[in-house]
Amino acid sequence: MLKVNHVDMSYGDLQVLWDVSFEVRQGEIIVLVGANGAGKSSILKTISNIKNPSHGEIIFEDFNLVTAQPHEIIEHGVIHVPEGRHLFNEMTVEENLIMGSLSQRAKPRRNEMIDYCFGLFPRLKERRKQIAGTLSGGEQQMVAIARGLMALPKILMLDEPSLGLAPILVQEIFEIVRNVSKEGITILLVEQNVRQTLAFCDRAYVLENGRVTKEGTGNELLNDEYVREAYLGI
Repeated sequence: MLKVNHVDMSYGDLQVLWDVSFEVRQGEIIVLVGANGAGKSSILKTISNIKNPSHGEIIFEDFNLVTAQPHEIIEHGVIHVPEGRHLFNEMTVEENLIMGSLSQRAKPRRNEMIDYCFGLFPRLKERRKQIAGTLSGGEQQMVAIARGLMALPKILMLDEPSLGLAPILVQEIFEIVRNVSKEGITILLVEQNVRQTLAFCDRAYVLENGRVTKEGTGNELLNDEYVREAYLGI
């Protein structure tokens, strides 16, 4: 479904991705794990064409993302929920969701998807008229994910959805990710919560200093001696 082939990317003179290659198959939950600064978020930004690669190709269903405009990428169903949520804080919950459905693909199904999102996040339905900036951190993350779903993703890229949340809310977010996957939406997840994400993903890639150094199923990496020592403290 998505193929990232030999991608290099730099911020000015600083190269942050080096010959990165991986693939995502339809229906999978794929996790990118690694330390801070490993290049995980930079990969998502490159797929979204927020940042242009200096080398390599990114193909989504035979569509070249490298030469596409961000709005064209959204129209093809590649949706990026960035780290830090980036909500429209002065708008209501419902208005934030509407902003996620501005593409030609999504607009005709706006009302249907609002009902779907409120079914997935009952707490947001209760707060649909509340200003987004006044929500708790967990509720804001729910709005960010729901806004992404409003765009009718074929693949949903989530960058650190559990960052800064209490453990009970982390469990809730991960359960939501599982439920979204069961609806047939492919998931590409960047997450520092290595143990929990490896436990439920289909496959994972380990990034170190902008390079893919390991790959395998979640269980394979959970039992990998290096991963256990470096990321799980075992």
